[in-house]
Amino acid sequence: MFPKRPLAIPTAAIGRFTRCGLLSPRPLSQSYVGRTTVPLQLTASSIPKDLRCYSSSTDHAGHLSTRSTVVQLLSNIGSKREVQQYLSHFSSVSSQQFAVIKVGGAIITEHMQQLSSALAFLNHVGLFPVVVHGAGPQLNKMLEAAGVEPQFEGGIRITDGKTLALARALFLEENLKLVEELENLGVRARPITSGVFTADYLDRSKYDLVGKITSVDKAPIEASIRAGCLPILTSMAESVEGQVLNVNADVAAGELARALQPLKIVYLSEKGGLFNADTNEKISAINLDEEYEHLMTQWWVRHGTRLKIKEIRELLTDLPRTSSVAIIHPADLQKELFTDTGAGTLIRRGSKVHVKTAVSQFEDIEILKEVLVRDRAGLDAKAVVNRYVQGLESRDFKAYFDEPMEALGIVLPPDPASSLAHLATFTITKSGWLTNVADNVFASIKKDFPKLVWTVKEDDENLTWFFDKAEGSLSRQGEVLFWYGIESADEVKELMTEFGKHGREILGDSNLESRLAKAARAASSTIGLSKQQRSFSTHAQSQRHLINSHSLKPIHQFKPQHANRTYATTTNPNPPFGSQNSSKTQPARVALIGARGYTGQALINLLNGHPLIDLRHVSSRELAGKKLQGYEKRAITYENLSADDVRRKEEHDEIDCWVMALPNGVCKPFVDAVNQVNKKSVIVDLSADYRFDDTWTYGLPELVSRADIAKATRISNPGCYATAAQLAIAPLVPHLKGQPTIFGVSGYSGAGTKPSPKNDVQNLTNNLIPYSLTDHIHEKEISAQLGLEVAFVPHVAVWFQGIHHTISVPLKSEMTSRDVRALFQDRYAGEKLVKVIGEPPLVKAISGKHGVEIGGFGVHSSGTRVVVCATIDNLLKGAATQCLQNMNLALGFAEYEGIPLE
Repeated sequence: MFPKRPLAIPTAAIGRFTRCGLLSPRPLSQSYVGRTTVPLQLTASSIPKDLRCYSSSTDHAGHLSTRSTVVQLLSNIGSKREVQQYLSHFSSVSSQQFAVIKVGGAIITEHMQQLSSALAFLNHVGLFPVVVHGAGPQLNKMLEAAGVEPQFEGGIRITDGKTLALARALFLEENLKLVEELENLGVRARPITSGVFTADYLDRSKYDLVGKITSVDKAPIEASIRAGCLPILTSMAESVEGQVLNVNADVAAGELARALQPLKIVYLSEKGGLFNADTNEKISAINLDEEYEHLMTQWWVRHGTRLKIKEIRELLTDLPRTSSVAIIHPADLQKELFTDTGAGTLIRRGSKVHVKTAVSQFEDIEILKEVLVRDRAGLDAKAVVNRYVQGLESRDFKAYFDEPMEALGIVLPPDPASSLAHLATFTITKSGWLTNVADNVFASIKKDFPKLVWTVKEDDENLTWFFDKAEGSLSRQGEVLFWYGIESADEVKELMTEFGKHGREILGDSNLESRLAKAARAASSTIGLSKQQRSFSTHAQSQRHLINSHSLKPIHQFKPQHANRTYATTTNPNPPFGSQNSSKTQPARVALIGARGYTGQALINLLNGHPLIDLRHVSSRELAGKKLQGYEKRAITYENLSADDVRRKEEHDEIDCWVMALPNGVCKPFVDAVNQVNKKSVIVDLSADYRFDDTWTYGLPELVSRADIAKATRISNPGCYATAAQLAIAPLVPHLKGQPTIFGVSGYSGAGTKPSPKNDVQNLTNNLIPYSLTDHIHEKEISAQLGLEVAFVPHVAVWFQGIHHTISVPLKSEMTSRDVRALFQDRYAGEKLVKVIGEPPLVKAISGKHGVEIGGFGVHSSGTRVVVCATIDNLLKGAATQCLQNMNLALGFAEYEGIPLE
């Protein structure tokens, strides 16, 4: 969960609200002010030496491990949602289409460590930027030392034979420096100093040996990436006759981008962006379709700045609308690429924002209704939206949207008794978030409405984005009220009071999400289920059904019967399914979607040793085309399966079990594709997306009815922290007097998501770092499944793999340590993956093991409090092993088939 942001109260001296500790938003045409970043640095000593070769399975696993670790490190600069969303976006295209990065000579000279560190980070998460560099400042110094005065004509260096000879030698030297620096960080890099750019003379009589690029050969770049190497290019070109020609590095980067059609073109600059000379502030974003003409009239848009903007506009005109240009300092490269707020100057074509003030102005009202319904599926959603649109016909409003309606916001202007406008609905597609259309639409709203209030559900995965747009916020029972523009303390006090009493109801029926939520509650009371609809629809409905701490319901009140648990304390009421329970002897055909990191590799290793699993397909965007390592039953090449591919395979009955090993919020299109066909194939999802969905079965075999898991076709795999904690508390549930408190410590492979030093290995040495002190997603998961409130405080330590819980449990009657231990021994009798011991278990004893160890059982002198300890390998029983358990049960195999047992 995201943290609750503090409310900034105005003082007489200040007279207005300001944000506390928030990143600056990224509005249109507004300058970057006061944003600071802590650059993420890789050093040679922090990178495993064996990452230099990617040809062996061991090193391949090491690369995946490093990728997982670096993803965690990236979470220091933005939310995990941002990092994973942008990483997924960048991985959705072929490797050479991720980014072209132009590196100026001054960057190599003055910022080599930051540059190489940034490129190493990108590579270790599976991305392959194409780097092209210049060496202008170095060449000027070299020419001066040789007694040659540099000459320019119209900003272009006149290049005679002597200058070209010096330039070529220098370019080769600088290229080698960058390649060697990357190699020292464990990144394979390939120098490409010729063979890519073919050029004619630009104007030989005027510029001499200066080229104009006529064609780009992508083959050397593609070969480099296939070999696992970052391509590092100089900007030298050759004529058809083989004459070397000098080409400006900016020009070379532009032509390279036209050939590769990348998502991002990055110009690394010591300034870190473009600046508004009126304010001397950095420009955060430029949307060319809306702002270009106005921008060109500004007095400070001149000389190099004017030329740069014109060239970028011409370049983006030749590229897909999804492409964008970033001008950024190398130290801020990760923040620019992986966060909504960015750090430099982002330039994109953008989409013009349309504004409508009446329903009759929409060309197709049905399309409007479809946009309002999307991602808000419910029994009565369409009817609610129909009534909502009818209501808009008789009231004032402004609707803001882009041409394809990737983003739609409806604002109700202030009524006579108030100065506050209401953002009644704001719906964004995945594409709308990733291409910054959401920023564009919100900026247009802000121009028209100086004061605005809106509400968002506390579990919305884009909550941090809304925090960035607001100047104040207040959280209440799972809902967050946001506002900006309120300068009066009395207005804020009144708003806070009303929201505290009535929640989002203070917006009345003007709020579409509120009306949809009412309809959902009414529907759930009719059918006996409690379904929770998201506020502020986004591209995925992840983290649904989170339980609010003020309205927590026991599991039996909202879980369907098949997921009910019993907590017997004398025998095991839910014994394991052994070989006598197996019902299938034919191999099951399995497809793995999202095989990445240690968890994916661990699962592949388990499937390789399973006698009845036939792995047919492994899908990974970043690894597509590479051979799968660690699976010996058949040769498998990584694919990049789309949702349509999944649907077609399901239609042809090619797969018995789909395993979704994707980040949170990503697997819904694939699940929907399988559901559309309505076959009996099984889906096991390792993310948190369906752990709170009543239509899915929660797959913790030791606590959830194994018979029900065996009958299930939709299984949500529990979280690692949550698995160990539930197993360590469940036998004591009938004996509890109050709230258990869980002190959890994980190795840094399972570190939290909020920005902090918790992923800095050096900082972790001789250290222990707490994070997500309240409302961690696993706290809600544990509470929901046990049917009682727990307090969970996670920490991260310096080891890589393994989790330790120390859990303090209040008891309603006196018990001895022997009594407690007997409860656990009886409850888990016969369990192969739960080991009850006397002493507190140790992390080093569980790392690499497939079960959970529970012990300690220290009872306070009063006899009414017990401390239980539990350990689990977060990558095995916390993920891959438990997944295989669930697969075995659902596919009709013996529960422990293919799982190494002690």
